[in-house]
Amino acid sequence: MRVTDVNTDKGVRLAIGLDDGWTLIDADDAPRSVDDLVRGGNEARRSVERAAAHARQTLDLSPGLCVPIPGKIICIGVNYRRHALETGSAIPTSPVVFGKFTNALVSSGQVVRLPSTAEQYDYEAELGVVIGRRAVAVSEEHALDYVWGYCNCNDISARELQARSTQFTLGKTLDGFLPVGPMLVSSDEVGDPQNLTIQAWLNGELRQDSNTADMVFSVGEVISYVSHYIPLDPGDFIATGTPEGVILGRDPKIWMRAGDVVDVAIQGLGRLTTPLATASW
Repeated sequence: MRVTDVNTDKGVRLAIGLDDGWTLIDADDAPRSVDDLVRGGNEARRSVERAAAHARQTLDLSPGLCVPIPGKIICIGVNYRRHALETGSAIPTSPVVFGKFTNALVSSGQVVRLPSTAEQYDYEAELGVVIGRRAVAVSEEHALDYVWGYCNCNDISARELQARSTQFTLGKTLDGFLPVGPMLVSSDEVGDPQNLTIQAWLNGELRQDSNTADMVFSVGEVISYVSHYIPLDPGDFIATGTPEGVILGRDPKIWMRAGDVVDVAIQGLGRLTTPLATASW
């Protein structure tokens, strides 16, 4: 199942992706948004499937935000082996956990504005994970059972702010610094999250070209680890780290600026596009 929210004259509505476009789910007994769908569990999913079977209108719509507004956004740093090597970092012996806030979430195609408070702007293509049911101290063996689905995301970073202290937060959660989309794909359709091509382009130039098999800690390991310390609830979002090819690991380092466009594509998850502009502050 591929889903996203769209804006209509009736407000936000859920849309399901088909081969020839998006079908609006507008039945009275079906979820009205991705948030409703994910938090509604199996019955909500069944009601969407029933509504989609009877929906006849297939639309060419511009997808909106494809994930619920999460209670928690959890990010994993230095989680690809070759990324650790390119940045001169030690390969972690346990997951490096930090957070973002919901102000960072934007949809595919939405302009992200870069403020004058930093200059070292970088991209990070990442596999995003949306939790589907409450997970507390789950085993690695069963951790993927708690995943609703996956999407592309871009953990945009202001490197000099990130490095200002031992905490990454300041450089990670500026407005719009977590684009997601264009769709959320259910876990059953994605299959093995540890064998997905992951790529990023800056202004059409391929910069990141890797596979999720290079993760230090698998999606299952990350969910299990986090859930032993922080309960995970339906709608919570995990960004699982970025592969090699970021600007931080390049020489020379030519940072992103207004007018640039970043694209992220993970196998089976579509293409996330983010234009950059100058902020007014």
